[in-house]
Order: sequence, then C-alpha cells, then structure tokens
Amino acid sequence: MAGRYEISDYGWDLIEDIVSPPQTMGRPRRDDRQVLNGIFWILCSGAKWRDLPERYGPWKTVYDRFRQWRDEGTFEAILARLQLRLREDGLMDLDTWMIDSTSIRATRAASGGGKKGDNQEPVDHALGRSRGGLTTKIHMVSDRNGWPLTFTLSPGQDSDTRHFIPTMEHVHLPGPVGRPLKRCRFIVADKGYDSDPLRRYCDRHRMKPIIARRKMKRKARPGAPRGFDKPRYCDRNIIERCFGWIKELRRICTRYDKLASSFRAMVCLACIDRCLRADFSDKT
Repeated sequence: MAGRYEISDYGWDLIEDIVSPPQTMGRPRRDDRQVLNGIFWILCSGAKWRDLPERYGPWKTVYDRFRQWRDEGTFEAILARLQLRLREDGLMDLDTWMIDSTSIRATRAASGGGKKGDNQEPVDHALGRSRGGLTTKIHMVSDRNGWPLTFTLSPGQDSDTRHFIPTMEHVHLPGPVGRPLKRCRFIVADKGYDSDPLRRYCDRHRMKPIIARRKMKRKARPGAPRGFDKPRYCDRNIIERCFGWIKELRRICTRYDKLASSFRAMVCLACIDRCLRADFSDKT
C-alpha cells in the first residue's frame, strides 16, 4: 500500500522500465522507486532537501538522482509515456485544447543562480519582476479533460502572447503509430491572447482560435470574433482548474529552485502526478 506522497503499484508498473532500467554492471544502486517517492515527497510537501525523511534514504542521494533524471530527460519521458496511455485509453481530448498562464511567486533565495546560461538554462533563470515581485510564469496547454499536454517557463513580466507560439510548438503528443500529434482543431484562450499575428498562426496551422476580443478593439471590430464558439469558450475554466491542481503541490505554488531547469523538472513532476490520477482501464 503506497503512502500519501508515494507512487502506487499500478503507476510504478507503467514507468518502471524508464526510471529503473536493468543494471548490468557497477555496485547496486539505491532502489529507484524509493528515491522517486522521496522526490514526490519534496514536491508535495515543499520542504528542503535536507529535511527529507530517512525512510527515503540519504537526502544527498535523492537530490543527486533528481539532478541526474532532470538532465537526462527522464521526467519528460515519463510524462510522454503517461500521455500515450491516456490517448490509448480514450481519456484525452484531441480536438479542443486550452492555453493559459499563471504566475508563481519566487522566494528571495531563488534569485542566486548566477549569470551563466545555455540551451537548458536561460541567463535570467526564468525569473523576472512583476506586480507580485520576483515571479516566474508557467505557460501551459491542457486538453478539454484537464490533462496537461506541455508547458514552458518565462520571467513573470513577459506577456502571454509572446509565449503562445513557443508553447504550442512545444506540443508533441506521442501516439501508438505515426508522428506525434502537434495540433488540435480548436484552441481556447482568454482575451489576453487576442492578437492578429496569433490568429494568423492558428489559421496557418488549421486551428480555430476561440479567443475573446479585447474591449479596446471592439470599436474597430464590433461584435464577437468570426465563428466565436461561446459554449466551448465557457469550458476555459478547465485549464484554470488544472493550474489549481498542480499548485496544490507546495514546490509549485512557490518557487524555491535557483535554476529554471530544476523548477521545470518540478512542474513536469506535477504534471506526472496529475496524469497518474487517471482511472486507467487495467490498473490493479
């Protein structure tokens, strides 16, 4: 029986081959499931790594394994596996997606990450100054059932429209056969995403934007946008609920990580935790 913060037996069966491949040489390593449970404990509790309970092993071992899996893309591979399972079980809506952002308050200690950046780590560490102080924005795409599909990070002062296209280009939903799915039929967003270049991007990729007009544009273009689907737009609260679910995890509702790559791994783990709550057909 899994503990409060621990992965269940059926969830472990889904991802065991990714997290814990067979070891053919070297000294035996600490149990990967035990370590992963320790990482989930940090994610859910928001505690410091040094406060990790002894039942998960030495905190330094768990932290080093977190960094290893972060750098190797293990968490992204796990999320892709779970998304594939959701598609195969018919639990994912492939027609209607939603995009939005949420601001995460960062602690003062999160701003000491240094100045060196690379492809994995931006120079600003996705931290910026906004009305809320030092913040990071999570830009996320979810389906109509509230399953997270992808996300990107940005400094808190960046506008939503600036990160619409990079976030949509980041979608790669694996399928049982063929290429990964990258587009949907309908994309729902609030009026903060109302811009002509964004609508042209949607038209170019054959997606119908369901985005409300801003008030200041109503005089130039009175009325609702062409073909505005109000019932489908009313479902936009689903992605707000998705943000609410992942922000119940204390490592997400407040950013403690200095590096954007570490915080990105935590957000990915939150998406994994959300997907693991699915009622898979053959769970035991």
